[in-house]
Amino acid sequence: MSKKHDHDHAHALLPPEPALRVQAIETLLVEKGLVDSAAVDAIVDAYSNDIGPRNGALVVARAWTDPEYLDRLRKDATSAISELGFSGMQGEHMVAVENSENLHNVVVCTLCSCYPWPVLGLPPAWYKSSAYRARVVREPRAVLDEFGLSFPKDVEIRVWDSTAEVRYLVIPKRPVDTDAMAADELAGLVTRDSMIGTGLALAPEAS
Repeated sequence: MSKKHDHDHAHALLPPEPALRVQAIETLLVEKGLVDSAAVDAIVDAYSNDIGPRNGALVVARAWTDPEYLDRLRKDATSAISELGFSGMQGEHMVAVENSENLHNVVVCTLCSCYPWPVLGLPPAWYKSSAYRARVVREPRAVLDEFGLSFPKDVEIRVWDSTAEVRYLVIPKRPVDTDAMAADELAGLVTRDSMIGTGLALAPEAS
């Protein structure tokens, strides 16, 4: 399913000129020995994979364990997410889409890099790449296969195009053998990629 995208909005991760300025400043600081490039990379990685996505993981875990919360999330994701304290710019208009045995959802922003920062942190580089943005709409199964996800033909793959108005959070399927786990434990099974749709929630032994 594809939504119309506003061509005029200006909220890509970084417009070209600011992006170049940031890169130039970082290069200068590294050359002067004031910062360590590896340390910068580690900080960005932490915010991209751990700190930011932790918010979304808590939303998913709550949805897995609280049917009433899941119902609110389905009806008004923005409001339900804000109940847990996660709101703000890039997360004003959220929609939650649920994976099931017969449906797998994946999110893209075809024209820039619209991304729900309050629940997922910084977008990964591949999400912003022109290859992902173009191909996942045309050939979602092939792209997901490259992420290590293969689905039977009877599983529908639904692609959601984020826009200036709406951003999406994928609620992955809850892993099996997790009935006895509390919400905080379940959150540890939820990965950033599983909330974009390019991954699955982890099995308990893999967390």
